[in-house]
Amino acid sequence: MPEQLPFTQFLNQHLAGPTNALLNAIHHPALHPKAPISNWMAMELLVAALLIAFFVIVRSRLSVESPGGVQHLAEMFHEFIGGQSHEIIGHDSDQFTPYLSTLFLFILVMNLIGLIPTFASPTANPAVPLGLALPTWFYYHYQGVRKQGLHYFKHFLGPVWWLAPLMLPIEIVSHAARAMSLTIRLYANIFAGDMVTLVFISLIPVFIPVIFLGLHIFVSLLQAYIFVLLATVYLAGAVAEEH
Repeated sequence: MPEQLPFTQFLNQHLAGPTNALLNAIHHPALHPKAPISNWMAMELLVAALLIAFFVIVRSRLSVESPGGVQHLAEMFHEFIGGQSHEIIGHDSDQFTPYLSTLFLFILVMNLIGLIPTFASPTANPAVPLGLALPTWFYYHYQGVRKQGLHYFKHFLGPVWWLAPLMLPIEIVSHAARAMSLTIRLYANIFAGDMVTLVFISLIPVFIPVIFLGLHIFVSLLQAYIFVLLATVYLAGAVAEEH
């Protein structure tokens, strides 16, 4: 039986049956039937629930005449992500802002939740960054095909036809490496940050850990920003009319 966080234990106590039924239905039985929900999955579900609650609160308090602090914060964040995507992608960037904004908030909260006692950062498990990188990878390819049709795949072949046998494998490896780069960068930085913070808290319980907590918050913000920035750059390359 793996070690469970309190929230994970709560979910397994109430949802182990339906979870096992679902896993058995897709022919992927749980390794531990009494605890089919892992810590990283439980934390990911918790973050998703928190963000949905946040979005509902913002939506319910929208006001043109007297916007509140939460609305101001949401608008500033939306304008920041929208402005950045407009600078990188261009005039069609507004359609990508909801995805990029949600991606940033999701990654950021998952990075930071590990600072709360009895919780853990799900992005410190490689499955979670990979689960974010792959949809982003498919998303920008989908947008490229949506914008340019089958012409999108021509940029994999290079500028002239006789370079195609050389350029095609290079482009395939290059695009595959993007998903791996997004995954490894996020996972390695958050995992290392968690370990360093944990070590110093266990060795020196006062004063010094505050510095590393601040550093962890900075790294969490930075890695969420870099992930979204790279996703924006990939989108810009995919929807550009000329490659």
